[in-house]
Amino acid sequence: VHPYFKVSTPRASIAGSSLSSRAMTMASLHRAAVVAVLVAGHAACGLQPAASSSSSLLQSGRRPRGGGGGAPVIMAAAAVSTTTPATTSNAPNAGEAPAAAAQLAGEPTLLRAARGEPVGHTPVWMMRQAGRHMQVYRDLVAKYPTFRERSEIPEAALEISLQPWDAYGVDGVILFSDILTPLPAMGVEFAISEGGAIEIAPVRTREAFDALNHDFDATTACPFVGEVLGSLRTALSGQTTPQGTPPTVLGFVGLPFTLATYLVEGKTGTKTGFSEVKALRESDPALLHDILGFLAKNIAAYACYQIDSGAQVIQVFDSWAGHLDRDAFEEFAFAYQKQVVAAIKAQHPETPVIIYMAPDTHSREGQRLEFLGATGADVVSVDHTVDIAEARRVVPAHVGLQGNLDPAVLRDGPLDRIREETERILNSLPPTTEGGAGHVMNLGHGIEADTPEDHAAFFVNTVQNFRRKVD
Repeated sequence: VHPYFKVSTPRASIAGSSLSSRAMTMASLHRAAVVAVLVAGHAACGLQPAASSSSSLLQSGRRPRGGGGGAPVIMAAAAVSTTTPATTSNAPNAGEAPAAAAQLAGEPTLLRAARGEPVGHTPVWMMRQAGRHMQVYRDLVAKYPTFRERSEIPEAALEISLQPWDAYGVDGVILFSDILTPLPAMGVEFAISEGGAIEIAPVRTREAFDALNHDFDATTACPFVGEVLGSLRTALSGQTTPQGTPPTVLGFVGLPFTLATYLVEGKTGTKTGFSEVKALRESDPALLHDILGFLAKNIAAYACYQIDSGAQVIQVFDSWAGHLDRDAFEEFAFAYQKQVVAAIKAQHPETPVIIYMAPDTHSREGQRLEFLGATGADVVSVDHTVDIAEARRVVPAHVGLQGNLDPAVLRDGPLDRIREETERILNSLPPTTEGGAGHVMNLGHGIEADTPEDHAAFFVNTVQNFRRKVD
């Protein structure tokens, strides 16, 4: 469907073993003699269907992570060198110890980093972490056979959202959903096949546009989304990462241009080069602008609804805008990116907004970073086709960065290379700059479906145990 939540069958099955709790101490994660990875999977992975109230979703027997910051159950990875990497030091960076001491109790590290506030370590999560590559997700397909069931039935979406937390202890727990989810409430029905194909009745005429629901109410459009976000906040209350800080709950939305491509094309437009969108830009630009304005207003309201329901950070995606040349990008994408971010900030000025655009003809290698940095977003999520140090030079100093390990490196390994590339990125940026810009470690694109779970676990573990290079 969309690069964040495309449904596909992995090329290789990943064997999993049970994970009962994060039972070992942080000291075990710092052993230089053994590089450890999380065991893929966990024992209590399935929620039984529950009543409609959000509190009932939590009556599942899920074993909670204790508030003491215990480390995950781990196993040795023999494929990795057992010596301490020469490029790192076990001593914190000069500014990190005071930052750690200043970290407020109960304030998630990812949330603080996204705000540009001092943090003691770089937080980490992975785009597309919920679903796809995890065996526990694939095990739920028999029970919830369609993507829309998995993303719109609250107990299923809650379980899937929590799976990466249970397996990896990431700093960010993102809602399992889709950028198309709010469209039916706007009068646009859609279907997603298990192969990821989209079917939408195209909106290419003024008559089709006028027939949409122009009385969109975010509070009633997707009640299951609000229910899941509230349940995530409840389920994660009192839980901590290996560093002893709470995880951050993230929501997300698609930005107007990317959503408009689905409406106009009636499907994903990548195979045809978004030919119908291009035709509408040329034949009736006023109609396309009306569609974009309609989406901008509704998506901003939907993002605010997610924040009101429990999301602490919002990530906004304009995945397909990278095929536009500079002039078309400014007119049909950038203007509406700014409009959505401004509307979110008008209602929730303290909630960080992260913006991401996938690499494409006109966005790869950092071509649109200066625009993304000027949208008003707090953080720009950087794709893997540009060095993050270069991104730091381009993006304004007060705007944070997220990313940007190549998903192919994470998938293919080996573990030594994953560690090397991860530490190179971490050494390029401090957790928070003097200018008040934070860094959130992530991938440069969504995790690939056939990524081994032990690679994902190793990546998270590498970030969480990283100590900055000391000159």
